[in-house]
Amino acid sequence: MIGSNDIWQPAPTDLTLLQDEIHVWRIDLNQPESQLQNLTATLSSDEIARAERFYFPKHRQHFIAGRGSLRTILGRYLDIKPSQVQFNYQQRGKPVLADTFADSGLAFNLSHSQDLGLCAVNCTRPIGVDLEYIRPMSDLEALAKRFFLPREYEMLRSLSPNQQQEVFFRYWTCKEAYLKATGDGLSQLEQIEVLLTPTEPAKLQITEDWSLFELVPTNNYVAAVAVENFGWDLKCWQY
Repeated sequence: MIGSNDIWQPAPTDLTLLQDEIHVWRIDLNQPESQLQNLTATLSSDEIARAERFYFPKHRQHFIAGRGSLRTILGRYLDIKPSQVQFNYQQRGKPVLADTFADSGLAFNLSHSQDLGLCAVNCTRPIGVDLEYIRPMSDLEALAKRFFLPREYEMLRSLSPNQQQEVFFRYWTCKEAYLKATGDGLSQLEQIEVLLTPTEPAKLQITEDWSLFELVPTNNYVAAVAVENFGWDLKCWQY
């Protein structure tokens, strides 16, 4: 797994995305009020309406921070203002760039958990990212039995309770990242087999050519990025 804070570097001012690169951005969703106001000014009317539907202020602030940061990041690649970025929405509400930007070939995916967000960007290939905060779960084994394959479930059961939590979320992020990249929903979770151990990185057990990267964005978080094809150079930026 790729971890520790030193991999998250400030992005260069002349940001370029090469054909063989994946850029992963780490976003702090706890932003000061002044920054939230700046980010809100970049949102579309439907995004502002969506933000206002959140009952808890913290969830509303996190949505604004996540979506505003996403617009800022994509605007840098497209060389436009964050407010000029336009989205279409696929099934299950996954945002993709509007057809106007099809020539850019830019593909991206966003995930957030607790106070952190991750945005993965690349050129032309389907990509998915999933981020999870490692937290105690009383029904962990029941969830694993329902959503994981027998071999994965048995691996999880063989571990100590402390290891179980981290491994459960590693399985979950790897499967979810792949399903987000392909556009398939959670209903397919138990059909995607992942091979991993507490000490070995995860591999997707599928026939197609897909790369899987596991990340530790900070303490008590795990994440995974899935992208079609092999031979990728991964770069991690701090937003």
